[in-house]
Amino acid sequence: MKTLERILIVDDEEQMRELLTKVLEKNGYQVTAAGDGTQALALLEKEPVDLVVTDVRMPGLGGMEALKAIKELNPDIVVIIMTAFGSIDQAVQAVKEGAYDYINKPFKIDEMLLTIRKALDERRLRHEVSVLRHELRTRYHFENLIGKSRAMQEVFSLIEQVAGSRSTVMIYGKSGTGKELVAKAVHYNSQRASKPFVAVNCAAIPSELLESELFGHEKGSFTGAIATKVGKFEMATGGSLFLDEVGSMRLDLQAKILRALQEREIERVGGTRTIKIDVRVIAATNRDLKKAVEEGTFREDLYYRLNVVPITLPDLKDRQEDIPLLANHFVQKFTQESNSNIREISREAMGILLSYPWPGNVRELENVIERAVTLGRGPAIQPGDLPPHLAGGAGPVEKALAQEATLEDLERDYIRAVLRRTKGHQIRAAAILGIDRRTLYRKIRRYGIKPTQE
Repeated sequence: MKTLERILIVDDEEQMRELLTKVLEKNGYQVTAAGDGTQALALLEKEPVDLVVTDVRMPGLGGMEALKAIKELNPDIVVIIMTAFGSIDQAVQAVKEGAYDYINKPFKIDEMLLTIRKALDERRLRHEVSVLRHELRTRYHFENLIGKSRAMQEVFSLIEQVAGSRSTVMIYGKSGTGKELVAKAVHYNSQRASKPFVAVNCAAIPSELLESELFGHEKGSFTGAIATKVGKFEMATGGSLFLDEVGSMRLDLQAKILRALQEREIERVGGTRTIKIDVRVIAATNRDLKKAVEEGTFREDLYYRLNVVPITLPDLKDRQEDIPLLANHFVQKFTQESNSNIREISREAMGILLSYPWPGNVRELENVIERAVTLGRGPAIQPGDLPPHLAGGAGPVEKALAQEATLEDLERDYIRAVLRRTKGHQIRAAAILGIDRRTLYRKIRRYGIKPTQE
């Protein structure tokens, strides 16, 4: 059932209060009324209200004083001022003090209803935007990035340090490591969080169109330019521009990016007007840019301009202790989205996930878990729910399964597989296995495993 929007009428004339109450209730609003500003404030402290319609001239606390007090009490309440003694000066003052609009008495009922509807619609939109921004900040807060490995903890620390600065950030990492997620974490933890985050994949846009995409173009500047277009730099004004796969950019375009960063101004394609910009650039690449500079395919001056704060994301295979965390996170995500009865990952399936090298990194793991949740019958993901190539390229755990090994055989081979992956590092192995080091040491002795050989 839809909740009725709540309106408070404040007027010392009883007839006006009764008229507006009757009209507004007939139009689907929940209405209360007060005879002066003092009574209105007492009601507001007890009951939530979306909008206040108040007269200006009333005995005791008048409308302008009530407006100030209401805004101090709750800035989200929309206030409409009405008066029989309207003037331009009074209207301007009311708006300065935070009133949404100003209506002269006598007014037409339709005019009042339209003003109230517009005011409430605008309030609702502001609330929705605020909620969305909060959700974005929550989703991309660096603490919500998944990873307990030392490498990822270093990444989180860098995000925390750099987010509050104006510095340009360069994110290095192979495909699927989460470069855009880190870029969003930097943006949504900065003072620019309320402004746009605009992303451009420089490798996905043909080189001849990328300049127009970034800087915009004027009407008629080239064949097909039938209208003026605003570029990504302008769209990101006040916020952040994420240049993904920046290493694939043409040299001539690199020069224009450099000028934009140095001068903080751009020109549209085919234009002559200089446009000032206030944009923080966050770039990312899966290439070795230093090598690209040596080979002459990337400008050295742009490299140093972008590489102010470098953040390097590790491959998933190099932070194996994060695989169980990530996998279980994706299980929860996809079961909520699909109402699946999958609740966990079986021990055998987790062994396969830990043994696989993950060339596609976190993105590949996410896709694998989504497939398993979709196809699995539950309540736990089993080896048969995983893609065949994972089991086919797996190690001793999966071979033991194929041979119908005992649980002890599986546990022994599982421990050996983890020790092999961690190069015999028992603390890291214990973390991956979810046990303490002493328990791991007892199991190593029990099964006669030699960590150094593993």
